[in-house]
This record gives sequence, C-alpha cells and structure tokens, in this order.
Amino acid sequence: MNEAVSPVQWSDANDGAMHATREFIAESDSGRKRTGALWQPQGAVSSSLVAFGHGASGNRYQAPIPYLAGRFVNAGHMVVSIDGPVHGLRQVGPGGREAFGAEMRRETMVDDMNEDWRFAIALARSESSTDLNQLAYFGLSMGSIFGIPMLADSSQGLHVVVATLGLLGSQGIGNRLGTRMLTDAAKLTCPILFLMQLEDELFSRDGYLDLFDAFASSDKRIHANPGLHPEVPAAEMRFAFEFMQQHLER
Repeated sequence: MNEAVSPVQWSDANDGAMHATREFIAESDSGRKRTGALWQPQGAVSSSLVAFGHGASGNRYQAPIPYLAGRFVNAGHMVVSIDGPVHGLRQVGPGGREAFGAEMRRETMVDDMNEDWRFAIALARSESSTDLNQLAYFGLSMGSIFGIPMLADSSQGLHVVVATLGLLGSQGIGNRLGTRMLTDAAKLTCPILFLMQLEDELFSRDGYLDLFDAFASSDKRIHANPGLHPEVPAAEMRFAFEFMQQHLER
C-alpha cells in the first residue's frame, strides 16, 4: 500500500538559498508527524530521486542541502529532504542535539524513521511527472544514522544508485545503534563517498574505519580531512555533487 495516500498539507516555501520548495506535513496512522520539503525541476524530470538527511543540529534546510539541492534540481532531478525525528517542522522541546539525545534512547527510533522515508519517497513519486525508479542519497552525521538503515531497507522500492555518507563511526552512539549501523552498512553495495574528519570530537578514527570497512560496495572511497566534526571543507560538497551526478548520469 502506498503510504503517500495519507492526507498531506502543502505550502510553498524557499530553502533559504532562494530555491523554491513545497513543504509537506502529514501524519501516520499512529499520529506521528512527517515533515519535509520537495524541490521539483522546471523542465524535464529524470528518473532519479535525490534524498537528503540532515545533522542533529539542523533541519531539512541545513547547509549544504540547499546548495546541493539547487544543483541537482538544475540537473533535472527531483529532490526530497525530511526533518529528523525531533527537528524542523516537528521539533520537540529545544530540538537539535539536546532533544535528539533523548530520542536516541527509543528502541524504535530508526525503524520509525525508515517508515518516514518510505512515506516521503512514495510522496515524491506520486508528485513526479516521471516514473522515479532510482535513488541517490546524501546524509552526514545524523543523516547517516538514518540514511544507512534507509538505504538498506529493500522496501523503499527504488534502485539505490549512489550515496554520500560520513561524519559517523560505529563507536560513540551506543552499542545498539553501533551494531545496527554495521549490520545495515554490510547490505549497501552502491558506490559510496564517505567523509571523515580527522579531529572529530564525536567519533573516533577507529569507529570511522570500522563503519567504512563494513560497507559491501566494491566502489567506495573515503575522504579524510583535518578538523573537528562540523569543519568539512566546502570543496568536499562540490566533489560530492560531481561524484553523485556522474553515477546518476550512467
């Protein structure tokens, strides 16, 4: 059953970088709010959907999402970004990392977000003038915590073409989540760009490398840069677009 048949509230917005979006709010059967934004090309639409997940301190428009979304839309791809579980249009309490710390203790957190992604992907497909059958994903930090299980979830219904992941290790997120990341990473066979910060204050180098090694892809690369967790060079964002677009064009 297509979850996108649930009633959806739409509103016109922009992503802060002057790119027009349509924001959506919907509720699951259990009353869980689902929120995000959809970018649609002006001209012909490709058969690929590009999905974005953000970090724990942001929302659906956290940088570099607007920059990358604009480039992918200009290349003819539909783009979707959803808010984290306690973020953005469904913020709980103070939102951000403070609220996410409590959320991480919920055993069903990842599975609930998988359902949110299934809904968002079905919604994007229902809004597209083209049959979307391929998926690309960009998500760092919390965007990888939810992106890796989402990409490993075969019920998403699209062929995963390429992913940019990173700012995450198997250590520092608790044994339960760490084990889940390694298990789901072993199911990913798409080309992967993995970003690492060498002085990351949240995740150890060993944890980074354990997670990178777990990916089953035969086409995976790791880019390691000096700096703390949020200090990813802007050049990596440009490379991420080129890396992902190259695989989308194939």
